[in-house]
Amino acid sequence: MRSVRKSVGRKANRAIQVKSHWKKRAGYLVAILVVIVLGLGSRIFSSRLPEFVASHFGDALWACMIYFGLRMLWVDRQLSVALWGSLLFCFAIEFSQMYQAPWINHIRTTTLGGLVLGKGFLTADLIRYTVGIAISWVLDQGCQKLMGIHTQKDDDNSLKTSKSLK
Repeated sequence: MRSVRKSVGRKANRAIQVKSHWKKRAGYLVAILVVIVLGLGSRIFSSRLPEFVASHFGDALWACMIYFGLRMLWVDRQLSVALWGSLLFCFAIEFSQMYQAPWINHIRTTTLGGLVLGKGFLTADLIRYTVGIAISWVLDQGCQKLMGIHTQKDDDNSLKTSKSLK
């Protein structure tokens, strides 16, 4: 009888965990959609925006979208995994722009190819990506604290603190 209760309890906990994962993923999907709208808006309305915003925000928002996309995929991982993963991805895409073969340049001439792969390497883009990802990471931490969500990182720090107190 006891093993039946444990099995039912595990199934209930698993169902709650799955539901929680989907809620988190939905939140990150909303963040991605908001960032996409803002990013496209920064391109479409660039003539009406201040020069600084028009020049820099599109790339920073693209990096934000990558960060939130990784968080949507890896909701149970530490925030730092998405931070470093999105930096690595964005930097890899930027450095890939040094490769200028005809086949990839053809892809880059399409709207989607241009948005994803970019056109040419710019060192300033690396800074824009870093700033965008850092802002996303800070916002993510703040939202999780407001909602009372404890990440694996928080649990690791509390373990270190409790061990040092002993």
